[in-house]
Amino acid sequence: MARVGIVGIGHCRFGNSSDYDLVDVIAYAAADAFTDAGGLRLRKEVDQVLVANMAAGMFNHQSAIASSLVSRMDMEPCPAELVENGPASGASAVKLGYMAIASGMADVVLVAAGELMRTVTGWEATDIVATMAHPEAEYQMGLTLPGFAGMFTRLYMKKYGLTERDLALVAVKDHANAAKNIYAHVQIPVTIEAIADGENADVVNNYVAEPLRMYSTCPITDGSCAVILVNMDSPKAQLFKKRGVRIAGIGSATDTHCVHNRKDPLVLDAVRLSAERAYRMAGIGPKDISFAELHDAFVIFELLISEEVGFFDRGRSFLAVRNHETDLDGRLPINTSGGLKAKGHPVGATGVSQIVELVRQIRGEAEEGRQVKDPKYGLAVNFGGFGNNVVSTILARD
Repeated sequence: MARVGIVGIGHCRFGNSSDYDLVDVIAYAAADAFTDAGGLRLRKEVDQVLVANMAAGMFNHQSAIASSLVSRMDMEPCPAELVENGPASGASAVKLGYMAIASGMADVVLVAAGELMRTVTGWEATDIVATMAHPEAEYQMGLTLPGFAGMFTRLYMKKYGLTERDLALVAVKDHANAAKNIYAHVQIPVTIEAIADGENADVVNNYVAEPLRMYSTCPITDGSCAVILVNMDSPKAQLFKKRGVRIAGIGSATDTHCVHNRKDPLVLDAVRLSAERAYRMAGIGPKDISFAELHDAFVIFELLISEEVGFFDRGRSFLAVRNHETDLDGRLPINTSGGLKAKGHPVGATGVSQIVELVRQIRGEAEEGRQVKDPKYGLAVNFGGFGNNVVSTILARD
């Protein structure tokens, strides 16, 4: 099987890009990736374009994004397809790019991703994301993703003793990381006193879906990012100046569409299985991971995912946060970018953004004060629906 490396990365500043056209925003990140790889001329070497996006038809009344991007970047007649897998669209596109190279169908693949969510109101964005739920058993009953996450958090609290203050500690860590990240949506650090311990904390950090508060949830974000994948054993690999980061393992899995059909709602089987498959492909285990980007649209996800992928025993992850084990200078840094919580979550682009962060860290290119010490393996977990469809990716220093 071909060795697949990442030779170019691109990323726009996450936040509000609603004044711009979606395809232009994605093209910005793609052009950034080619510049990183050695120049825009390299776009003519691409054998396949994959574009990750969840809901441009609803957010932007726009479709045919993949073919539009090819024309916008003067890349015809390169084949191009759209990849949609809810909030896991980004990692799914990277997985399909890997498969295209591993199969021999392509030597160079551009994976670009983007979402403009702030073209609609917050309520409308919540409703659009909720269309992932079962249309009769869940959506029609008024269930939203924040609603699911609130119920899930309450169950975890009752079983393991998690507190709202523990959730706030995760947010404080993530905001501290995002404050140093040039691409993050929210570059403002917060203190535990302000959002949990202070007398005005209930006002500053109000409930969204009890027991989840505002600082337990990600912002509604616009943004784009891109990666260039190359067959590292192909002559084309020599055309690209950036080397040294390899896709060591990638795995995915699904779970029941309806959450209530699961034997235990606190068990995320798709997360565990996708990570196990990625570990097996990479020939490593959880103890080999240097740092991780975990899909924390709600901070409870960071805790639960970290348990499912084998970092901590069940019900113990929040104790690791209390002990600062997941801080930048801790034993196992988690969400060095600020995570979805503070970096932002443009749904279809998040999985690619996570992988860009892994590449930056492994290359040693993160900002001062945000660089992990001597990372060898990074894990990204991109979470679709409420754990319905999950992709785990491991990158390695080659």
